[in-house]
Amino acid sequence: MQNIVILAGNIGQAPETRTTNGGTNITHFTLATSRPRYSEGRVVRDDKGQRVQDTEWHRITAFNGLGKTIQQYCEVSMKILVRGRIHYTKWTDQEGVDRYGCEIIAETVDFLNRVKQTESGDDQQDEDAEIPF
Repeated sequence: MQNIVILAGNIGQAPETRTTNGGTNITHFTLATSRPRYSEGRVVRDDKGQRVQDTEWHRITAFNGLGKTIQQYCEVSMKILVRGRIHYTKWTDQEGVDRYGCEIIAETVDFLNRVKQTESGDDQQDEDAEIPF
């Protein structure tokens, strides 16, 4: 059995990178995915006839080279496809209460629209480009 996740969505929070004491770079960001809302087997529509969407937010974590590329080329609202795995965590907060979390550990990221420009002003990748790591 394998733990495989594929998500396509929009970056919701700018990637943030930190480095552990051991030298591992960890990059975090959020990804928004949407799907139509259904009621009684039918798509729900608003007053204007548009589909009502339910949005889910996913915490994404990437390490080292992949994280560096995400930090360098990704920005809020950019469309990407993330392939990775689900990772659950448990910790005890300051009040002694057990807390639980879920995140997606990214293994690859595909850009579904143009990446942001670098400081030199050149686009580094074309549309639909996958960055090898």
